[in-house]
Amino acid sequence: MSYLYVFLGGGVGSVCRYGLAVWLNDAAVPFPWGTLAANVLSCLVLGCGMALLSKAIIGPDLRLLVLVGFCGGFSTFSTFSNELLTLLRQAQYGVSLLYFTVSMLAGLLAIMLGMRLLG
Repeated sequence: MSYLYVFLGGGVGSVCRYGLAVWLNDAAVPFPWGTLAANVLSCLVLGCGMALLSKAIIGPDLRLLVLVGFCGGFSTFSTFSNELLTLLRQAQYGVSLLYFTVSMLAGLLAIMLGMRLLG
């Protein structure tokens, strides 16, 4: 049953990430807004979930469905890395540095915010 929870959550997360990318990414703008938004939102959900988990408000099944499955499917380190490499290959060094820095800082802050909101 554990694998089913991860599978279902991951599928929903992947579809949500794709929809966010379609909605936010613009070919004319060399900044991957969709991936950034998905990764930061996933960190926020993960932080909230960790706070709820530490208080035993959610159980192991919901942890697998949301924190492992959904967050795993919704966030995407591989796409982030590929987009960063693409920006570097296009000599978009300022945008690359901005994307890397904002992604890292916003992700950490979002997890901390999520844990504080529900902690």
